[in-house]
Amino acid sequence: MTSKLYVGNLSYDTSEDTLRNVFSQAGEVKSALIITNKMSGRSKGFGFVEMGTEEEAQKAIEMLNGQEIDGRNIIVDIARPPKPRRRFLR
Repeated sequence: MTSKLYVGNLSYDTSEDTLRNVFSQAGEVKSALIITNKMSGRSKGFGFVEMGTEEEAQKAIEMLNGQEIDGRNIIVDIARPPKPRRRFLR
């Protein structure tokens, strides 16, 4: 298991500071990152939080999955590596 968590269904208004504060209820937060659109800078509605330990990550999943933040019920799960993308040759 890992201490890095995927956080989905975020409001576009949710900030990294908000994520950090909410997840600190479950333990040490090493980092909080909201993924944004490169062109507009607007949130894509998901992010990642890295907890101090695997136990704290599991506690965060149990405490926060389905809870409401900024009017949205968030999804919290273990982060998985990205799927390989197919490249098309021209």
